[in-house]
Amino acid sequence: MSAITTTSGSPLTGQCSVPGDKSISHRAVIFGSIAEGKTTVRNFLDGHDCRATVGVMRALGVEIEVLNPTELIVQGRGIDGLQEPADVLNCANSGTTMRLLTGLLAGQQFASFLTGTAQLRRRPMARIVNPLKGMGADIMGRQNGNYAPLGIRPARLRSVEYEMPMASAQVKSSVLLAGLYAKGLTIVREPGPTRDHTERLLRAMAAPVDVIGNTVLIERPTSPLQGIDLTVPGDLSSAAFLLVAAAVIPDSRITIAGVGVNPTRTGIVDALLEMGAQIRFLHEREEAGEPVADIEVRYSNLRAATFGGPGIVTMIDELMVLAVAATQARGRTVIKDAAELRVKETDRIASTVGELRKMGAKIEPTSDGFIVDGPTELKGAPVESQEDHRLAMAMTVAGLVAKGDTTVYGSEVMADSFPGFEMTLQALGATLRVES
Repeated sequence: MSAITTTSGSPLTGQCSVPGDKSISHRAVIFGSIAEGKTTVRNFLDGHDCRATVGVMRALGVEIEVLNPTELIVQGRGIDGLQEPADVLNCANSGTTMRLLTGLLAGQQFASFLTGTAQLRRRPMARIVNPLKGMGADIMGRQNGNYAPLGIRPARLRSVEYEMPMASAQVKSSVLLAGLYAKGLTIVREPGPTRDHTERLLRAMAAPVDVIGNTVLIERPTSPLQGIDLTVPGDLSSAAFLLVAAAVIPDSRITIAGVGVNPTRTGIVDALLEMGAQIRFLHEREEAGEPVADIEVRYSNLRAATFGGPGIVTMIDELMVLAVAATQARGRTVIKDAAELRVKETDRIASTVGELRKMGAKIEPTSDGFIVDGPTELKGAPVESQEDHRLAMAMTVAGLVAKGDTTVYGSEVMADSFPGFEMTLQALGATLRVES
């Protein structure tokens, strides 16, 4: 087990970058595998979860050449070219891998079996299994398909008109992938905006996908998907930890280069702006259908705010570090409509509250979020990652603003989404040390 010990007092200054977007990295490998021709993926996220996706696609017969840790070449096999795996498919700890691959494999003419870590096997899967069964998929799992391992048998899929009960990009993507193998037009209606990386990337590969408001339509292609060259933008979910750190540490001013600013992902930026943070998008541009910008952020005196409603899904992965920002904001911050946090890598409501309280934060859990009173002078303390990469990074940020030393135990999980997080902080001037 690794640990990071932070000491407050040093402002963050300078320019940095963040690893490639996790969501897009997963999708680039999966979609490139069922396209024809070569897909080159640059700035691929070399994290544990994305490596799990590479491993599963290789087990399905796809040739993937690793030129270096962040550059891959995927030799597409075409939409019907995947091969029956010789063994169980191991999704490791990646919910994205399991949920998207379940949709892809539901329409194959061979059987497959998906499993992963004990933590992944505790995460709910009925949300994808049920709509896929509605398309004719033959899927079995623990507790009537609600938990992995998942067994998938060959099936002829039919199109579906699916109204999602909750906003989830993973559910949407799983159904859309199955729609590529279904007879007829598959229609997915969302209750609110979710990440649209699947639609953007499939369109770039010439898949028959249309978007009308919050409705997505897809059907089996009559011509092959085409491999593409793709540079993955920097991950805004990873950048969020640096944005909050610079916003709450006095005298800080940093610029994060080449970050994806897809409007379905910028909820954390909007939230920090509402709290009075000084954030600017510079050199806005587009790369491979995704909006990209350099993001500048400066230290600010933050004020409390209330966050909830449909927009909460656009920052669901960033709410833990938003809670850290709230400890330094003047007044009462309320985060609600985020019950999805209960079924992530950990119960992120309980874990965030428990660990921040160790540092003296005035934070209360609710059924669907947090209530945080600030500003509070956090005190250095030993805290735990609870095997959750985003909690580990959020507590590291809290340690950088706390009085005294903070040690985050189990910090190695940060490599799931932000390999080199600690080195990036050190390069920006943070005082910390890593112990193995």
